Amino acid sequence: RRTAQAPAFARARKVLGMTTTQPQDQGVAAGGKMVYLFGDGGADGDGGMKNLLGGKGAGLAEMSRVGIPVPPGFTITTEVCNAFYALGRRNPDGLEDAARAGIAYVERTVGAGFGDPENPLLVSVRSGARVSMPGMMDTVLNLGLNDITVAGLARRSGDERFAFDSYRRFVAMYGDVVLGLKPESAKDHDPFEERLDAMKRARGVEFDTDLTADDLKALVGQYKAVIKERLGIDFPDDPWQQLWGAVGAVFQSWQNPRAVAYRGMYGYPADWGTAVNVQAMVFGNLGDDCATGVVFTRHPATGDRRLYGEYLVNAQGEDVVAGVRTPQPILKADADLAGLSS
Repeated sequence: RRTAQAPAFARARKVLGMTTTQPQDQGVAAGGKMVYLFGDGGADGDGGMKNLLGGKGAGLAEMSRVGIPVPPGFTITTEVCNAFYALGRRNPDGLEDAARAGIAYVERTVGAGFGDPENPLLVSVRSGARVSMPGMMDTVLNLGLNDITVAGLARRSGDERFAFDSYRRFVAMYGDVVLGLKPESAKDHDPFEERLDAMKRARGVEFDTDLTADDLKALVGQYKAVIKERLGIDFPDDPWQQLWGAVGAVFQSWQNPRAVAYRGMYGYPADWGTAVNVQAMVFGNLGDDCATGVVFTRHPATGDRRLYGEYLVNAQGEDVVAGVRTPQPILKADADLAGLSS
C-alpha cells in the first residue's frame, strides 16, 4: 500500500520541482531529477527502481511507502554516478542545489540543522549498486561533526562520551575513505587503529567502550594530527565540504580495485554505476540500550531459508565487521548453538 505524503515530504518535492506525474525513470542525460526523497511517510521511488536508485535506495523507498519508520534521507541516482565519470570525475550541474534541497527536507523532518551548533543533524553517506556488492564500496558515518557541533551533540544527548565516540569514528572513517589515509604497505598498521590500540593499552582496557570521554577527545586530536602530518592538510570542519567529499568518495569507490574485481567475477557491467544514499543518522552507540546489527532472510553460511542475524550493544556498524568484539546472534537458537547464551 502507499501512504499519504506528509507535509515535509510534499514541501520538499515542491522545492525540487517534482510533481506526482513526473516520469520516474528519466536519467541525468534526459533531464531527469538527480535526487529522490524517502522517509516521512512517502518516497519518490519504489522497490522496482533498482537500476536508478540502487538496491539500497529502492528498498528504503519501498519501506517508507508501506509505512515502515525509515529515517529520512535522499538517494542520488546511478545516472549521476555515470555523469560524474563522463565529466572527468566532476559533479554534474544541478546536483548541489538538489542535494541542498534534500538536506533541507531531512532537517525539517527530524527537527535538527546540518551544521547547527546547538542541535546538529548528522548523516550517513552510503553506496548502493543495483546488486549487492558487500564490502566493495565505501561508507561514511556521523558526517556533520566538528569541534562546535560535537559540543552541541553532547549537550543535546546529555552524553559527552557518546558525542566524542561518534566524532573519533567520523574522523577516522573520513580520513580513510575520503582523504585516503591508509596503511602505507601491507606491513604497515592502520594509523587510526594504531592510536586507538595505544590509548587502550595506556588505559589498561580491552574495548573502546571502556574509554572515557576525555580519552576519546584526545583521540580526535591525535587523528587530526596524523592527517595533517601525513597528508599535509587540515581535517575539513565545514559540514558541506564534508558531504561533497563523501559523495565524491562513494562515486570513486565504484571504480576502486576491489569493486572492479568483484564486478569482473560476476559479470556486472561498469556502466551500472552506484547510487549514493544520504540518510539521517540513528545511533547504535548511545549507551547499553542501543545496538547495531545485520539481518539476513537466509542463513549466510548454510543457505537455509530462515532468519539469521547478529548484533552488538553500544556500537556502530563497522564494529560488527571489524572483529574487535564478538556479535551476539539475534535468535536464541543460534546463541545456544554458539554457546553464547547467558
